[in-house]
This record gives sequence, structure tokens and C-alpha cells, in this order.
Amino acid sequence: MAETLRPDICVIGAGAGGLSVAAAAAAFGVSVVLVEKGRLGGECLYTGCVPSKALIAAAKRAHGIAGAEAFGIAAGPVRIDFAKVHRHVHDVIAAIAPNDSKERFTGLGVRVIAAAARFKDRDTVVTGDGTEVAARRFVIATGSSPSLPPIPGLDAVPYLTNETVFDLATRPEHLIVIGGGPIGLELAQAFRRLGAAVTVLEAAAPLAREDGECADVVLDALAREGVDVRSHVAIVRVEAAGAKLNVVIRAGDREETIASSHVLVATGRSANTEGLGLEQAGIACDRRGIVVDAGLKTTNKRVYAIGDVAGHGQFTHLANYQAGLVIRNALFRLPAKMNEDIVPRVTFTDPELAQVGLTETQAKVRGIPIRLLRWPYHENDRAQAEGTTVGHIKVVTDRRGRVLGATIVGAGAGELIATWALAVTKRSNIRTFLGIVIPYPTLAEIGKRAATTYFTPGLTSVWVRRIIALLRRFG
Repeated sequence: MAETLRPDICVIGAGAGGLSVAAAAAAFGVSVVLVEKGRLGGECLYTGCVPSKALIAAAKRAHGIAGAEAFGIAAGPVRIDFAKVHRHVHDVIAAIAPNDSKERFTGLGVRVIAAAARFKDRDTVVTGDGTEVAARRFVIATGSSPSLPPIPGLDAVPYLTNETVFDLATRPEHLIVIGGGPIGLELAQAFRRLGAAVTVLEAAAPLAREDGECADVVLDALAREGVDVRSHVAIVRVEAAGAKLNVVIRAGDREETIASSHVLVATGRSANTEGLGLEQAGIACDRRGIVVDAGLKTTNKRVYAIGDVAGHGQFTHLANYQAGLVIRNALFRLPAKMNEDIVPRVTFTDPELAQVGLTETQAKVRGIPIRLLRWPYHENDRAQAEGTTVGHIKVVTDRRGRVLGATIVGAGAGELIATWALAVTKRSNIRTFLGIVIPYPTLAEIGKRAATTYFTPGLTSVWVRRIIALLRRFG
């Protein structure tokens, strides 16, 4: 006879969001069932954030050696053992995996079921091992999978996605990346720094979601490193040519064939909803994923959805933020609504590109009168010392000085954006930044210098800037 469980919460999916809900609920002493058909840790741990950042870290070391001569250090030619790079990536995964393991969550008091899950009706889930779960609340956190574009011939050749690219133990000779979004460009730069020839093909504009001026800084850096980024191209077909893969593209009236050793598809992701039995549970979906309200409830009020499957963004930190909202709503009946404006995002290229809140364009579309504040990296002493002078910060405020958003392009942008995420979340006024003492010399001074321009428009003069820099240093 099938076992029937009646927990307070049943979580379907053990990626970043699902694990956060399960751990938090268990910490508050409620009964939790966690159902996962694959590996606990999900895409982020095994095929997303963790391996990509490990690969980027290796590539950054190679690039640093190549540029050491500018600091008076002769390191010699860079020698890359790609098999050892592959080992480094998987060693990082292995080091983090115990935090997401079945053993850890069982120890927290979570009942973990290694099986697929399907809704039998509005109130019950049936798992692949025959267990029925009649929970008080359900949380769907099944994530997303690579979305494949309808390119003729693609299904007939061996192509890579984020789910397979980190299995490469041999460096590609020429990698073609289809898709010029953050993931595509991050991996393009990493593989180029590790010695591969790289071409990026984008049907529209690369980094189209980002501030155009800041995106151009990133694209210029990639071009200088030898990444061939082609925008507004149509892919006619992909075909095998012996051991090579030919990608035929069209730009305007001209067709061109590009030969490659590997093709990586990075054209977005689709919500994992298949097989969940959502219709039986009365849960609506659209093209983005499961439909949720501001409190992350689905059309079945006993069921929540978070993370990629909920269609509001594909970031681990967004899933964790949504997990916290669900805990507040489901366990404590506290009114908690999602505010997408406070969620930062980072493109981990070099220079990094980070954004929180409204961009200049978004603020103008909403009809908000704004002030735009700037400060360049090249006027920061630490940036000069480190040789990381490319980039700037743009801060968007309203006419009264409330911080609406910030974009940073430059070294450490992903770290620096945290301060501005706090400002946007707390609806802070730019005056707050005048009272902060920033250690010298740090990149964080860039943000404070941008804030001072709100009150002293004359600081746009390069001579005034230099005088203030001298006073700051010696005064």
C-alpha cells in the first residue's frame, strides 16, 4: 500500500530556491518533504553559477599572467593545461556539494524523496516511488532547462549547452557561441582567455537588456581580447563537415560559413513544467512559466512557485529572495510581495557589469524626472594602482535625490553593487552617501564620488576633480 505523507510543506525541486525553502521551514520546526528527481543542488551547483565562475576564475589567472609585464613582471608564455582546468571546475563543485546533499537535509529534519513528482489533484502530489503527499502547502521550484532555437540542422550535430560545456576536458579549437546574453559572453571570454578562438553570434543586440552605454564597455573589452562578437545575424543552418561544424549565417544580403570545432547554444532557458500535472492541480502557465501573483501564489492558492519556473528571472539570488517571501507568506501569514526592482544582476565578464533598480532608459519610460550621476574608474586611485581603469558608475535618482537605480561597469562591479542594492531597497536618499566614510584607497570610493556630484555639478570639471582628489589624499 502506498505511503501517504501529510507535511506542512512539500517542496518540488531541490535547486537553490527549493533548498532554501526546505532549510528555512525545517529550521522553524515544521514538517517538510522535499522531492527531487535529479541531484540536490540543481542547475546552479552542477551546470550553472558554480562551474561557470570556477572556469572564469581560471581564465582570469591566465589573463593576469599574460598581462603581468605591465607591472614589471616577466612571467613567460602562458601554458594552459585544460584537463587541469576541468579538474579545478569539478573540484569546486565537489567542495560545495555537501552543503546541498541529501544527508545534510535529512539531518535538518527534511524528508527527501529521490523521485519525480506529479500533481494527482489540487491537494495531492504523487511521487515516482508511489508515495502520496497531501501537504498543507506546496512549493514548485523545478527550475529551467536550455531553450534551443529552431535552427535547421542543429538537432543533427553535437552541440553544447550549459549542461554539457563543463564536461569538456579538451580545449575547443574554435568555439562558436550562439547567443550574446550574459551567459554566452561570460563563457566566450573565459574560453578565449584559455586559448580558444571564439565567435559569438547574436540575432539582436548583445546584452540587450542592459544599459547600452555600459554594455558597450564590456563588448569593447571582449573585442580587444579577440572575441569576435557579431550582432544582428541570422543563422541559416548548422551542418557537420567531417570533424568540424559549419555554421552558415546571414547578415543583410550576405551569407557566410564559419567553421568551428564546437558550438555552444546559449539562447535562453525554458521553465521546467512538463510532467508536473499542473492542469490537474488547477495551476496556470504562460510562455514564461507558472503564473504567480506578487506573493508568488499560483492559481491554486495552496501552491507557490519560485525561481526560474515562475518566470520572473533566472538568478540564484532571486530564487533565494523568493524563498524567503514564501516562508513569510506560507508559515507566518505575513503580507510579503515581490519587488523585482530591488533584485540586482551581474554579468561576470571582465569588466563586470552590475545593475540594480531602474536604468536610465527604464526611468524615462516610466516618465520619472531624473538626475543622472557618474564617476569614472580612471579617476580612482585604487583602480590606477591595479590597472583596472576601464569603466564607470551611473546612478539614477529622482529630482529629490532618492536612489532609483545604479549601473556599474568595471572591476568588482558585482561586489560594489551591493551598497546600491541596499539603497534601492531602503529607498535611500543620495545624501546618505555623504555621511559614509570610505576606506582609502578602495574602488568603493567611486560610488561616493558619484554621489557628491548630485550637490556639486561643477565637479564635472576635470580640474576640480583633481583638486578634490589632492585634498582627499593630503588634507
